[in-house]
Formats: sequence, structure tokens, C-alpha cells
Amino acid sequence: MPCLYSQTQMTKSDHVHHPENDPSFIGLSVNKGIEHPEAVNTDSVNRFLKKNKKKELTSEQYCEGILQGNRTILSRAVTLIESNKPEHQVMAQKIIGHCLPYSGKSIRIGITGVPGSGKSTFIESFGSHLTSNGKKLAVLAIDPSSERSKGSILGDKTRMEALSTDPNAYIRPSPSSGSLGGVARKTRETILLCEAAGYDTILIETVGVGQSETAVHSMVDFFLLLQISGAGDDLQGIKRGIMEMADAIVINKADGDNLHRANAAATLYRNALHLFPPSFSGWIPQVKVCSSLRNTGMSEIAGSIDEYFDLVKKNGFFEERRSSQARFWMFETIDAHLKDSFYQNKQVRNIIAALEKNVSDDKLSPFVAAQLLLKKYYNTIGKL
Repeated sequence: MPCLYSQTQMTKSDHVHHPENDPSFIGLSVNKGIEHPEAVNTDSVNRFLKKNKKKELTSEQYCEGILQGNRTILSRAVTLIESNKPEHQVMAQKIIGHCLPYSGKSIRIGITGVPGSGKSTFIESFGSHLTSNGKKLAVLAIDPSSERSKGSILGDKTRMEALSTDPNAYIRPSPSSGSLGGVARKTRETILLCEAAGYDTILIETVGVGQSETAVHSMVDFFLLLQISGAGDDLQGIKRGIMEMADAIVINKADGDNLHRANAAATLYRNALHLFPPSFSGWIPQVKVCSSLRNTGMSEIAGSIDEYFDLVKKNGFFEERRSSQARFWMFETIDAHLKDSFYQNKQVRNIIAALEKNVSDDKLSPFVAAQLLLKKYYNTIGKL
């Protein structure tokens, strides 16, 4: 078969790129290809990024957006609160200062429970019940952080699919950052912003690991303990300290074959609660059963919460507790800032590694090392 192109049309370059063009081959010849243009138009991308770059807002503009119920601006403000950058913290405190007069008008409910009790499913079912009755709901879900990477899954928006698309609900998963048994340090400040944004009910979900319950109890008005039956000795599932904090105990997963066991567990808890001393609020904790899967029992739980708030607002305990919590968080903030100031101190950072090694090698007592570090810190701040 004759070649389609004469040998004079072929160059050395053609032979290199396409060996089939060599005269020794008989058949079709292949022309050299052209260089492909860049897959991405860099100029267009740069113009797009410039056009869509987030505009820097002032603290007043943040506050204005939050008061208008703008979720995007609210989320950006919460991100500033959660940031550890000093400049972000300065802006966050300005925003909180502007929003503070508009906060405090919600009811704050803490929800905890043993792992596997169905906290996220319960919150979705209970939250949907609240929004269907005209409530505006904010859910602050505390996700446990890795002690190694400090990362967090932040999967509550995935677990609460229906509630996350509800226009009257706002879900903000936050990493616990390893602080106070799993409770995000900035949760209380986030509550203030959500209240300013018009959310009249705030639910705070804890990771249920012990110490976090104490911290959440110090920032909510009502504390709900979620429990399940059929997981061994029901009364051993939750320690007395947490039960004493509870304003209501809810036995979840009360459906199907488990309904009888759930009612039996509820009776067990009611009897146990009679052994506890009366609460300062004058409220007698109630025990309810529900099924988050089948959305049963939610009206009874909401009714119990309404009864509690009717009582504590009439007897003055509500305002007294809010004032006590505000004072508590003032001192907690002082403790946190002092700790940060100590570890960020340049003189302390210069010697802490060496002292730590001496303690590890048993060359120095931990208490003496601590005294030396504190002395160095006090000497430094005394010169400021």
C-alpha cells in the first residue's frame, strides 16, 4: 500500500515522535500533535476569587447581620469566637459586646446521655416538634476532638438531616478542643449570639463523657438526661452526681419489644429520685419515656419543660440562676486567660522543655519544677 505522504515531507522530528512515519514503514503517516492549552483559565479563576472574596465586616455590621437573622454572618461570627487567633478574639469580643443587650431571651436546655442513648436522633425529633409549634431553635452540638490531631468529625448535620434543612432551626457543630471534658470553651458566647439572632430555644448536646455535664449544667436553665433501658443495670448506667443535676430523665427507644422495659426503667428512676434531697428550684424532676424513631412522647417532654419554666420564673429561681451562672463564667474566663498567658509567656517557653525533661528523668520534683516556672512567670509580668 503506498504511503500517503512523500518521504520529503517527513522531518527528523516526525521520526522521533512518530516512528511509524519512518520510510521503512508502509502505511498511514501520523502528523505531529500540537501543545494543549492550559486546562484552567488562570485569569478567569483569579477574577472569580476576587469577586467572591469574603468582605471584611466591622463589629457593628456583624451585629446588624446577626440581629437580622442572617445565618451566614452568624456562622462567621461563631467561627471568630472559636478561633484562637488574637485578632479574631478581639473582633469576637466586640461583636459579643454589641449583641449582649439583645441576648438572654431564650430558654437554654442541656441534653446529655450515655453513648448509644440516641442523643442526635432525639434532638432531631424533639427539635422538629418544637419548630412545628412555632419555636426558633438553635442546636449547639459539641463534637469530641482528637487529643492527637485536635480534629473533629462535626457530623451532627449529617445525623440530623431533617432538622438541618428546617428554616426555623440552626445547627452548629463545634469541636470540643479537648477542653473541660468535651465542652467547647466558647459555647456560652455562641449562645449569646444565637439569642441575639432571634432563636428562642437553645439546645446544647454534650458528648456524655462525665465532666462535660457539669460545664453544660452551668450554662443552661434546664438539664435533660437521656437514658435507655435494657443495657444492664439501669440505675448503674448513670452516676448519682449526674442524676442530681437532671431536671428530667427521659427513657429513649421506648418502642416495639423495648416498650415494656422502658416503662419498667422509668418506674425504677422515679423511685430512685425520691431518695435525693429536694432541689433549690423547688422542682421535682420528672421521668418520661419516648421513641425518637417514631416521634412519640415529645409533647409530654415539652409540656414538662414548660411546667418547669412556669415554676422557676414565678419563684425567682430563673433569674437567680442566670446571675449565678454569669458570675461563674466570669471567673472561668479569668482562669482560662491566666492559663493562656502563662503558656504563651516567652520566658516560660524558653525553660519549660528543659524542666519537663528533668522531671521525666526524675532529676527534679514536679512541684519544684512548677514553682520555678511560676516564679519565672511572676518575675516577667512584674517587669511589665
